[in-house]
Amino acid sequence: MSLQADANQPPTLRVSALLLVRDRRVLMVRARARDVLYLPGGKAEPHETDVEAVIREAHEETGLLLTAADVDEFGVVTEPAHGQAPGTMVAMTLFLVRPGGALDSATPVASAEVDEVEWVTSADADRFPPAGVETLRRLVAAELVD
Repeated sequence: MSLQADANQPPTLRVSALLLVRDRRVLMVRARARDVLYLPGGKAEPHETDVEAVIREAHEETGLLLTAADVDEFGVVTEPAHGQAPGTMVAMTLFLVRPGGALDSATPVASAEVDEVEWVTSADADRFPPAGVETLRRLVAAELVD
């Protein structure tokens, strides 16, 4: 494979996302001026691991304070990236909050980065980008979300 061929490939964005599930619903946020709901999370900084990124991003977007001990990796979803150049993909590492911890009673709030937080089910899938739809499918298959 030549370097030229690699340069012509669309980019893949590496992101981490939080899965906070309560009462068979999952927490989503609507970022400023965006038309869809996203899982709390975002791109990792160059020096960050995926779990460090999800901890930072969840706090920035929802005010939730969590540690690596609060989450388990749930999988990676690779789908077309919403709102990006055609062909751009997103590889989203999902981190599921462990039940029975302090986050069970924590109240997520919209930050300066997001307009709102919302608890959703698969019935809301038409409001999500492709990676969110696939994540919901997996949460339903795991019998965590309706």
